[in-house]
Amino acid sequence: MLQGFLICIIVLIILMYILGYGYLFNGISKTYLRGKLSANIDDGKLFTSNPITTESPRLWEEDPLYNKIELPKNILDDLTHSNTASFLVIKDGKLIHEQYWNGYTQLSKTNSFSMAKAVTVMLLGKALEEGKIKNIDEKFTDFFEDFKQKKFGTDLTLKNLAQMEAALDWDEDYKNPFLPNAKAYYGRSLAKAAFSRKLTAEPGKQFEYQSGATQLLGFAIQKAVNQTLASYLSEKFWTPLGMEQNAEWSTDESGMEKTYCCIHSNARDFAKLGQLFLDNGKADDVQVLNSDFIEQMRTPTENSEDIYGMGLWINHDNPIKHYYFLGLQGQYIIMVPDHKMVIVRTGSYENLPKNDRGRPDQVKFLVNETVQLFQ
Repeated sequence: MLQGFLICIIVLIILMYILGYGYLFNGISKTYLRGKLSANIDDGKLFTSNPITTESPRLWEEDPLYNKIELPKNILDDLTHSNTASFLVIKDGKLIHEQYWNGYTQLSKTNSFSMAKAVTVMLLGKALEEGKIKNIDEKFTDFFEDFKQKKFGTDLTLKNLAQMEAALDWDEDYKNPFLPNAKAYYGRSLAKAAFSRKLTAEPGKQFEYQSGATQLLGFAIQKAVNQTLASYLSEKFWTPLGMEQNAEWSTDESGMEKTYCCIHSNARDFAKLGQLFLDNGKADDVQVLNSDFIEQMRTPTENSEDIYGMGLWINHDNPIKHYYFLGLQGQYIIMVPDHKMVIVRTGSYENLPKNDRGRPDQVKFLVNETVQLFQ
């Protein structure tokens, strides 16, 4: 009886690999066998990664009121109940509030999740600026000719990928282990996960948020710059911005970065990315990223019904206008230009409510309440 059971298990395992679901075993080992139900903000050490390095760290200047204004009960309750790890507020370029929970500190590196999508688009902007990519309307097939074999493949542009208008056959489901996100996250090959997907319609006609689009964009950028994207990020942003710590970018087994997610860094350095946008691409009077490209990233597209630009989510219909990096489980870098404020929140918000066309309720709450508190 035991022998028959073991044979069934072996056959099942072989069948899973034949059908292309072998990555599930890797996923199980990194989640359920570690007491987790899904990906989490501390799982960076479980994956291979490429280093993102800094050379001359610069600490945030503290505001005279740094940590002298206590958070009111409504904000504190919201952050506590949503399992927050860090909450930072930058006002007028200075750190005015910094708070951590559950053992996390200013040195803790946590998973950016999809906040990395905006970083990938920033790398696109830099490659365009340096002439390594001719223009944003370049065809994806200029980088990967085999994509011409797909229906609508010759129509796909880098701009389509950046604006989430790729029309990929990619169900953005984070819970179903048999869908593309799980295969990309736990699988051995990002190329197999991304390049195997079909195009379901002509690109550029409809907004649909898809991690696969940013992963394809990452492949094109990597080919254009001819180096790891982590090293390119180090040279063009991490070092010029004076990031306080080195970071890591999770990769597949080939060393390709998961460009749709998974930069592991600390809240203070995430805040510096936000400040770069408030300062229109400048840091210490150095133009780190072209201001026109910054503006393009934060300009809402018509097809998204004004909620998404390129890598950034946007809320201009709120009385206090803001735009932000957004990651799974509530990772935010929020820019509030009219109040010269950056708000960072990291943590594990498993049931993150999104009742406004995919925009989290918590972001608007934090913007409205935090601006009132620190104005």
